[in-house]
Amino acid sequence: MRILITGGSGFIGSHLSDELIKYDHEITLIVRNFNKEKNVSKNSSKINIVQIDVTDTNSLEEFIKEKKPDVIFHLAGTTSHKQSFENPIYDVDVNIKSTMCILESIRQHVPNCKFIFGSTFIVVGKPEKLPVDEQSICNPTTIYGSNRLSSEHLCKIYHNVYGLDTISFRITNSFGPREQYETPTKNALNYLIYQAFLNKPVTIYDDGRFFRDVIYVDDVIFALIAILKNGKSGNLYWISSGKKTWFYEIGDCLSEITNAKILYVESPLYTKKVDVGNFVVDNSKLRSLGWKPTITLKDGIKKTLEFFETIK
Repeated sequence: MRILITGGSGFIGSHLSDELIKYDHEITLIVRNFNKEKNVSKNSSKINIVQIDVTDTNSLEEFIKEKKPDVIFHLAGTTSHKQSFENPIYDVDVNIKSTMCILESIRQHVPNCKFIFGSTFIVVGKPEKLPVDEQSICNPTTIYGSNRLSSEHLCKIYHNVYGLDTISFRITNSFGPREQYETPTKNALNYLIYQAFLNKPVTIYDDGRFFRDVIYVDDVIFALIAILKNGKSGNLYWISSGKKTWFYEIGDCLSEITNAKILYVESPLYTKKVDVGNFVVDNSKLRSLGWKPTITLKDGIKKTLEFFETIK
């Protein structure tokens, strides 16, 4: 198949392309720039890399029209809820408008293309009850979450009205190699692991007395393969471990593996306003596709630390 991945050199996109080339698919990665080229360098001879900013909707549409892909994974976009407040109009452009552009391009030029949209647990906001599932009420607390939720709705509308083959998935707190690790506002877990790797104090909010649903990147990628092969058109799937991971457990694990010092501090006001709080997902719908997570928190942290060693 001809498979197009936006955000192709990013965290999820680069790992996904690593897996998809094993099946002899024709893989094209759309990237905004070549800052993350090292993420895909080992397979650069087996994939096509095209520089297009997804906010350049004319260029994006023309490329889809010309390439006529069988599948598009839309993974591009900003992922920082903090940045969505700092530049809200850009967040609309890169998240909602890019999704609309791709959906319209498919409708007009390649209506048989499967569209798989990457969303986030942030769309739910503070859950009304746990565990969360595909029917849970969404009340996002951030501009980023609102824009991702709007994109999910667009996928559903284009499926219902035009019959397009669209699927959305939401990922909980994912971590692992190639994810950013320099700022806590984009991926807190990778940031904490990196601080421990540097032998710096690891700061965790509120005594770590809150839990999230944490999943290692390898499990995410195999979930995406299951969705590609067996996912039902028009549906939404949660990608998660399905387990509660308390942040004090993360602190204990980092302390055990790296001897890092764990500091517990009160969360800042901004975090109190937007944080989703305790979060865990019922992932039985995804499991029905023949998938299950296999990497434990401890093993995932070890694999991530090994990656940091390679880039030291």
